[in-house]
Amino acid sequence: MSSKQSSATPHTEDRKKVTVNLVQEMKRRGEPISMLTAYDYPTALIMDQAGLNIILVGDSLGMVVLGYENTLPVSMDEMIHHCKAVARGAKYALLVGDMPFMSYQADAADAVRNAGRFLQTGGMNAIKLEGGRERAETIRAIVNAGIPVMGHLGLTPQSVHKLGGYRPQGRDAEAALRLVEDAQILQEAGCFSLVLESIPGKLAKLVSGRLDIPTLGIGAGAGCDGQVLVTHDLLGIFERFTPRFVKRYAHLAEEMRRAFNEFNDEVKTHAFPGAEHTVEMSDDEWQCLEERLSQEGSLFMLRDRAVR
Repeated sequence: MSSKQSSATPHTEDRKKVTVNLVQEMKRRGEPISMLTAYDYPTALIMDQAGLNIILVGDSLGMVVLGYENTLPVSMDEMIHHCKAVARGAKYALLVGDMPFMSYQADAADAVRNAGRFLQTGGMNAIKLEGGRERAETIRAIVNAGIPVMGHLGLTPQSVHKLGGYRPQGRDAEAALRLVEDAQILQEAGCFSLVLESIPGKLAKLVSGRLDIPTLGIGAGAGCDGQVLVTHDLLGIFERFTPRFVKRYAHLAEEMRRAFNEFNDEVKTHAFPGAEHTVEMSDDEWQCLEERLSQEGSLFMLRDRAVR
């Protein structure tokens, strides 16, 4: 094994569970924070083995896993189902559950109850929600209930219709100033970190420098305290569209199609399964079976004649 491979897979005996406090300490030390999305057990397990700091069970699962047009149809029950699977796979990363559309917007009390489900039933360590100053009261209520909150500013996908599509945000001075103010408000409301999505790199760096809590950028440049991507984009599995800010580290859709096509062809041509994929019986046992079947076949014929 190369030194590069061994350094990419931390020894589990040397690792500690990532906590909210540890993530904030990483910002103070200037140590970059890594976060990816996961929606199932095997992906979460592999991410944990790779040493990811944070795993987000994002409502992006609606698009990349469930096939919805956007994230709006995702329900609490769907989120909890996938959170439970991820929690079974990842034991070291900080686990964050994404609150789906209308699970926190209408009423603070409902928001607290729904946030609690992510920890109590879903096995998460924290929740994430979208929005700026209009969410401050809700964030305070959730934090006061003992639930860590990750904020989300910039391009907020649950507001896709209000924003007029998946467009970059904060590109004029007025919008940028509002985002800077919102970031400060969310920090004061109790958020332990912020996602900054699809905003100018200069603005993200400015916000990150003004805050005590860490920022995680997605399409926000290198000036954030950490980076996050949707795993299905990173792996090249989701092909409906690819955001400009995505870097593909693999092209698994192509590899999956190749494997599926090869399997289909081998089944159709009887090339699979081969002898090496088949369980066999000894010749003696097979002969015994044939004799038993022959005897039982004779008995069956006698019974059939008797019935008639």
